[in-house]
Amino acid sequence: MASGFSLKDQLFNLDKTRYLAGLFASASPGFDPGRFETDVMAGLQEGELKARISWIAEILGRHLPGALPQVAPILLQALPPPLDPGRSDDDFGDFIFAPLGEFVVARALEHYPELGLDLLAELTQRFSMEWAVRPFLNAHPTLTLARMQDWLTHPSYHVRRLVSEGTRPRLPWGEAVSLALADPLPLLDHLQADPTRYVTRSVANHLNDISKKDPELMLERLSRWREQGSQTAKELDWISTHACRGLVKSGHAGALRLLGYDPDAEVSAILTLNSQKVRIGESVSFEVELSAPAPLPAIVDYIICFHRPAGKSSQKVFKIKKAQISQDKLSIEKSHRLKGDATTFKLHPGPHHLRILVNGQIRAEAEFELMA
Repeated sequence: MASGFSLKDQLFNLDKTRYLAGLFASASPGFDPGRFETDVMAGLQEGELKARISWIAEILGRHLPGALPQVAPILLQALPPPLDPGRSDDDFGDFIFAPLGEFVVARALEHYPELGLDLLAELTQRFSMEWAVRPFLNAHPTLTLARMQDWLTHPSYHVRRLVSEGTRPRLPWGEAVSLALADPLPLLDHLQADPTRYVTRSVANHLNDISKKDPELMLERLSRWREQGSQTAKELDWISTHACRGLVKSGHAGALRLLGYDPDAEVSAILTLNSQKVRIGESVSFEVELSAPAPLPAIVDYIICFHRPAGKSSQKVFKIKKAQISQDKLSIEKSHRLKGDATTFKLHPGPHHLRILVNGQIRAEAEFELMA
């Protein structure tokens, strides 16, 4: 795909539509692939990614009339083989199958929820059905959670991942779910011991979502899993680090301690800026020298406090490194470009502050002037 095409153009285009049409034509003699292709392309360029998914699902519904029990065999027959079971990560699937999830929701939610969940378990082995399962959680929470309990031991890691990803409190693009934060935790208790990184990454992301509303609930669960020892120490360390990334960024003492970093440790820091005046588009460069009376592990970050109009300010935390501070001192050099062409964050000339965080605590700071 040539540069300049958006993500939605790459995921939903004529070739993808023709591929989907061919699959259904091979599954049903009455399916007209040419007509389907024409109908889809007539409105595909309108709307953003989710709107295109809904549009294709709507057109598919017109070409597959009838109740779900009648069309389900066609849907299953049209599916390509499942995603490669030999892989263990980064295998999200083909986006062109996302509309099939919406199609199932439209036909199953009211009258055929059990059949709908059966179909989602098959579909998610071709493309993640994390968005499609959430309406079932809201409309039929007891049924869906019971089905997810069965999915915990499914041989496909895509189905197992759907349990964690589909119940996330803050799933990007996903419909909000009415579950309490603690409701899916018994499911995560099982999934945290999964041997597949694709599943444990979802568990970590789920926990990170929980941490935004109830940090203590999330930390308690991680501590419990450490005591149980049902996951390897290395993988649980990875889950914990990934799950706590938001809390670490905010300097949460409990999260830092759980990861083995002492926020109260005695650390000395000397911060030196290479220049006190920096123009928009240039970089602010600095060096920090850290020392401690005894060796200790450290997470070193920095904050830039940005000048905003009317004397206001905002700040962002940036990662530097994880390190071991010893009595020999640790020197770190860093350069941060102050982009003038960023579309998501506008810079304003004026006084800016740079602060060094070690284990979540500010250890040194300096001021520089940002000029136009």
